[in-house]
Amino acid sequence: MDAASSASITSDIRRRVDSLDWGELGDQLDRTGYAITPALLDPDECGRLSDLFDEGRFRSTIEMARHRFGDGRYRYFEYPLPDTVAALRTSFYPHLAEVANRWSERLRGDGPTFPLDHEELISRCGAAGQHRPTPLILRYREGDWNALHQDLYGEVYFPFQILTVLSERGREYEGGEFVLVEQRPRAQSRAHVLTPPRGAFVIFPTAQRPVQGRNGHYRVTMRHGVSTVTEGERTALGVIFHDAK
Repeated sequence: MDAASSASITSDIRRRVDSLDWGELGDQLDRTGYAITPALLDPDECGRLSDLFDEGRFRSTIEMARHRFGDGRYRYFEYPLPDTVAALRTSFYPHLAEVANRWSERLRGDGPTFPLDHEELISRCGAAGQHRPTPLILRYREGDWNALHQDLYGEVYFPFQILTVLSERGREYEGGEFVLVEQRPRAQSRAHVLTPPRGAFVIFPTAQRPVQGRNGHYRVTMRHGVSTVTEGERTALGVIFHDAK
């Protein structure tokens, strides 16, 4: 793809992301720990991204059963990232960095402060020995699932990540709900089971979130996974903002 086409994709994605109601999305994140955008990608764009599972450039492919992560397969993109993936990463980041800094302050000021420019975050990752890209594409077939986990990858990590399902629920697959679990201190865990529309993005915490208590905010640990796909094939795109060791 030539430079003009790449710049056009970047500009178009940034316009769509910037036009989201970030006040409402921030409120959703504060209230529930996650937020779901309207559909940002149309079916054709979802299809082209899904095709990258077989046609893209990758640094690593993980067979989940081999590592007891569940069942299914995911692939980490190599740099340079596909234009749409790179544009999503840099366009979502500054909006989420503002929320991340607010959350850090609520957690008694003991969390890191995040730069508003994504390149500066990547520079911090590099200084910590984290140079490998983390955006990934995941494919699940009937019977596949993903165990609850966190995507940290090193000392430097950003507290949010985003996910979109590229397949159409009810036509291409059944089951395969996105599961987000809060491990609350001195209480039973709470699960959120989400079925976002195709091309919409779930914004969710990488590791923790603040929750308002009687004596201020306290820290809740978050993990995410995918329930068993009961029929068909589900492909998803995950965008993680920090790099890996």
